[in-house]
Amino acid sequence: MNKTIRIILAVALLSAVCAIYFYGQHKKNKQRPNIIFIMSDDHAEQAISAYGYGLNETPHIDRLANEGAIFKNSFVANSICAPSRAVMLTGKFSHVNGQLNNTQKFDGSQLTYPKLLQQAGYQTALVGKWHLKSDPTGFDFWSVHYGQGDYYNPDFKEMGKRKRYEGYSTNIVRENGIDWLEKRDKDKPFALLMHFKAPHRNWMPEISKLNMYEDREFPIPATYWDEYENRGSAAAEQEMSIIKDMKVEWDLKMFDEGPQDVSAGNYKKKLDRMNPDERQKWDEFYNQLRNEYRQKAPEGKELAKWKFQRYMRDYLKVVSSVDDNIGKVLDYLDDNDLAENTIVVYTSDQGFYLGEHGWFDKRFMYEQSLRTPLLVRYPKKIEAGTEIKGMVQNIDYAPTFLDYAELPAHKDMQGLSLKPLLDGKKTDIRDAIYYQYFEYPGPHAVKRHYGIRTKRHKLIHFYNDVDEWELYDLENDPMEMNNLYNDVAYQNLVDDIKQQLMNLKKTYNDTVSN
Repeated sequence: MNKTIRIILAVALLSAVCAIYFYGQHKKNKQRPNIIFIMSDDHAEQAISAYGYGLNETPHIDRLANEGAIFKNSFVANSICAPSRAVMLTGKFSHVNGQLNNTQKFDGSQLTYPKLLQQAGYQTALVGKWHLKSDPTGFDFWSVHYGQGDYYNPDFKEMGKRKRYEGYSTNIVRENGIDWLEKRDKDKPFALLMHFKAPHRNWMPEISKLNMYEDREFPIPATYWDEYENRGSAAAEQEMSIIKDMKVEWDLKMFDEGPQDVSAGNYKKKLDRMNPDERQKWDEFYNQLRNEYRQKAPEGKELAKWKFQRYMRDYLKVVSSVDDNIGKVLDYLDDNDLAENTIVVYTSDQGFYLGEHGWFDKRFMYEQSLRTPLLVRYPKKIEAGTEIKGMVQNIDYAPTFLDYAELPAHKDMQGLSLKPLLDGKKTDIRDAIYYQYFEYPGPHAVKRHYGIRTKRHKLIHFYNDVDEWELYDLENDPMEMNNLYNDVAYQNLVDDIKQQLMNLKKTYNDTVSN
């Protein structure tokens, strides 16, 4: 056999080996599930009808529960925007990933699950809210809001360049996500992070939603008039009271020309982004409400009731647009034969107060802000109508995505994969969760604290400028109105659960919380 023939045969053999290898890789890639991770900002589980609170209807989010799984005990590790997002990206607590509060710049050089997916052959994209100051890393494409973003005609930072889109933010984020899906490499699995700014304060509904809920009187929570007796100073000294701290001009849109506080000026800047048709319809609607407000001039308890109703109506209108767009994402997957092999996750960066304890906002370790919705659909693997009661936390998302992509969690990740729960192989993956909050002094004046939540009890330590402890029996006191820490009948329980807390603090190597 001459040299030329040997070379030809060698090349042919090498080509065959390569073809087999790349066919195998292609087949493996096609078998790996796609991932669409949808997240909103400040969406309380109370405002999702699948959770059964009865406030509103979210039929498209409910589809995820009906066709997949709903988590009934889903919690965050730090209930504030930027730290929560960093936790989800890294699978690590705030003291480890370095994002303690909203003022810091996220260290994008550290390992995240999008980077690991990208390295393993996934196409990755991020559209919507980012809120981490540094540019996104680990994504083939990204288009994110500047800071909190705007509801109307927002500017995006897209692959490093400023670009303005005409329209309503929630719709634009969904449109950009689907546009990327259309243009992606169809031979690779994908991971798309679609993150809505809604329903973040201040709540600016879509024009088509303005009249929604205007004939609805929402039930005022039983704890709305809470006076924070038998609790520490943190609950009493916060600045997130609907009655005292919610701005009539900024939050509730009762804006008048003339001298106003700074919040009214900020609200006017938001209005100036609207096109003439949007502004006309907006003014027609809110001018009528302003006239009614001025005529009634509510005070005292009547003003407190009025503020709650206006808050709920605007907040839930904004949520409705989120739900609509999730429905369009699910329809796209159905229409393009992608539904069966695509994991769709819906969550929020944290929970939110809808009048409980008289509050809006989040931050505290109390239930409404500690809890966050979590719904997962994956028709190929998750049985429709699955309900999971085991305690999970948003440090678990990164290991879960990697597990489904057949990749190991990185050794530094502190979360646990939720796949055994979703597969029905386990009912619990932990006995307790650990929580921490650092942004004090800061907006809303919620004191620094950390704590433990078991299935029945919660122990919180407020520190920094105070040294106060709170213990709650969640079975007998689900609204957390009765602090048992100093009750002599509970001292054995205090000692036991405090030891559990210290064990978790050591397990997670938290030397920052004091």
